[in-house]
Amino acid sequence: MRIHRQWQLALPLLIGAAFAVPANAQTQSEPAAPQATAPANPASGPAKKPKPKPKPKPAEAAPAQPAEPTPAKPAKPAPPPTVGGVKPTLLGQYGEWGAYTASPGGKKLCFAIAKPTSAETNPPNRPRNPVYMFVSTRPAAKVVNEVSIITGYPFKPGTEASAAIGSTSYALYTQQDGAWIKNAAEEAQMVDAMRAGQTAVVKGTSAKGTQSTDTYSLKGLSQALDRVGQECK
Repeated sequence: MRIHRQWQLALPLLIGAAFAVPANAQTQSEPAAPQATAPANPASGPAKKPKPKPKPKPAEAAPAQPAEPTPAKPAKPAPPPTVGGVKPTLLGQYGEWGAYTASPGGKKLCFAIAKPTSAETNPPNRPRNPVYMFVSTRPAAKVVNEVSIITGYPFKPGTEASAAIGSTSYALYTQQDGAWIKNAAEEAQMVDAMRAGQTAVVKGTSAKGTQSTDTYSLKGLSQALDRVGQECK
């Protein structure tokens, strides 16, 4: 069995704040009540008609200015884990995947990492720590494109998890809160499927019996792995 976790991964909790700027609502004032006109005194003769006031000229409307298009916000990179006490350096953000490098203990490490686009539990809304999938390369250990998953809770001991890419499902062995492909000979095939696929769906069961289904978008993974391969040859 390959030895995983040669360094301690401390994954920070990402707290996102969503806000929206409400449009200013325009309020219309109520129409003024009509003023009552006192009746003319017959003894004083006919009432003089008031001279009509000249109507104000309508102001010329200013030409409407075309609204400037709002620039699209760039995708925020996934928060990197601290590797052996060293903060990784971002190489580039590609879709949902960030490419990073670090050198804990002088040994270079490169990896692509992403958060799930949806994370569901049964029973629903069970608390979990941050969840990640990452593909790492460690030249000193001659490890290339090793797929790892941090699921945010301790797995049920002795159970397997699974990762489905398209119609193909891969068995994962579990240890504490981590999961890796069970058959190492299938890892290269799994990575190729992830490069060409749309989503990866990871399922597992926690020590308390909670079932989780995490869906990862694979958009940008191929470019992130190419960048990782350039950095860690």
